[in-house]
Amino acid sequence: MQLDSIAFVAAETKIAQDAMYRLKHRYGHIAPDKADVIVALGGDGFMLETLHRYMGRKVPIYGMNRGTVGFLMNEFREMDLIDRISEAQTVELHPLQMEAHTVSGESMCALAINEVSLLRETRQAAKLRIKVDGVERLAELVCDGALVCTPAGSTAYNLSAHGPILPMGSGLLALTPISAFRPRRWRGALLPNWARVDIEILDAVKRPVSASADHTEIRRVTHVAVRESAEAEGVIMFDSDHGWDERILTEMFRY
Repeated sequence: MQLDSIAFVAAETKIAQDAMYRLKHRYGHIAPDKADVIVALGGDGFMLETLHRYMGRKVPIYGMNRGTVGFLMNEFREMDLIDRISEAQTVELHPLQMEAHTVSGESMCALAINEVSLLRETRQAAKLRIKVDGVERLAELVCDGALVCTPAGSTAYNLSAHGPILPMGSGLLALTPISAFRPRRWRGALLPNWARVDIEILDAVKRPVSASADHTEIRRVTHVAVRESAEAEGVIMFDSDHGWDERILTEMFRY
């Protein structure tokens, strides 16, 4: 790829800020809204924030891990950054669009690169009705919650909830229950990425539920609709010797 300008952004931690200072000194720096590539320094959470912030530009984001897990990040090294970026693989991320309606009658929308999750707000289990493309598939799911995730998010909260790992390019979304009580044997579903999932909260006043699209949370929802966004798109970059497909395969065989 043609690379004329780099912008550096960093999490607020000292280790990330120190790295940004050194990299700016070595490679120069331009404002993110004018750069060909944005280098994000931090952890996976900061990468998600960066992708959300610059999604409208569709500018590639190259992350280097200055956080903890760093599944979405590349290894941090100061040297040879230009060569690494020039040879990196790009992956297009298509976020989910959540439309949520609340007990008070409000309607709000948000995008999720990882997942849209619904969680009970009190000690009482949530009761959810699930429709896919307008067809009722579960009349009542008694659970702590449920989530819909993208392939990019399938190794995050979805994996902790025992959901499946989805390869990029699979054209799938995962619908995964969280601590399902009834029906106890239901383990979720794999859906085509063009499907619309509607989740209605039964008895929403007595059994309140919150909905989160990545870091955007909406409380006391009555109905949530989720589908892949037809317009928004993010671009993330991985070193060619450890691309996204390899990371997914490695995670699938981790024990």
